[in-house]
Amino acid sequence: MTDSRDDSQKLSDEEFNYVCNYVYEKSGIVLGTSKREMLYRRFTRIVRDRKLDSFSSYCQILKANPDKEQTYFINAVTTNLTSFFREQHHFDYLTQTELPKLLKKSNKRIRIWSSASSTGEEPYSIAITLHDFLKSYLHTLDVKILATDIDSNVINTGKLGVYDAKRIEDVPATIKKQYFTKGTGANSNKVKVAASVQSLITFKTLNLMHEWPMKGPFDVIFCRNVIIYFDKKTQMELFERYYDMLPPGGLLILGHSENLGGFQKYFENVGRTIFRKLS
Repeated sequence: MTDSRDDSQKLSDEEFNYVCNYVYEKSGIVLGTSKREMLYRRFTRIVRDRKLDSFSSYCQILKANPDKEQTYFINAVTTNLTSFFREQHHFDYLTQTELPKLLKKSNKRIRIWSSASSTGEEPYSIAITLHDFLKSYLHTLDVKILATDIDSNVINTGKLGVYDAKRIEDVPATIKKQYFTKGTGANSNKVKVAASVQSLITFKTLNLMHEWPMKGPFDVIFCRNVIIYFDKKTQMELFERYYDMLPPGGLLILGHSENLGGFQKYFENVGRTIFRKLS
């Protein structure tokens, strides 16, 4: 099938390769040829928003101001697909196995990191799971959840905790009633997350390829559906850094299509894409 787009609408091989190299250099994310159409759509939006006449025009801006444009461009091209209680079995494992275990800790400190938090549905799902299980003990516990993402826009969405009501259609009625408030008037199609779970979470912008300012250790780290965007070398580097952030027995939770590869020898597989750091 021939491409009916005129030259100003086409993403040339040179431009595609430049952008892929830029994204890899700045974020470690690999954009292969299978992502070309996705990148074209994102790039079209950038050109429209910046009131430019071609992809080439924006590439010139990117080349002239690579650091200044970094946040805007990475925000525009990264994928942020998420939902509340996505991969429910991970939250079931927390409730049935991990939280009872953490409740017995002598220091009463629980730390969980959602390391690719997107618009906040994952950390809020974690917070609701913790609050629902630990509510009788929260006054005696030191519980904190760190939510990070490279995209500052989605971090701001997470901080607000306001979502389209359709986002919670599949959430159990008891959870909806206890942890979400429906908007009124112009906001009648919105819901807001309860302050009781918002207070458990700190949202921060973080590029996983850069320095990690937090010290840890974290009892559980969620790194779901992000590893697939990195090459093998970067994946192994990240797994080593996650390993260092976990205490012996800590959990690393990946997405449904991800695995630890050669780093598996340092973990025990205790559930579907749930890995426990060996002592």
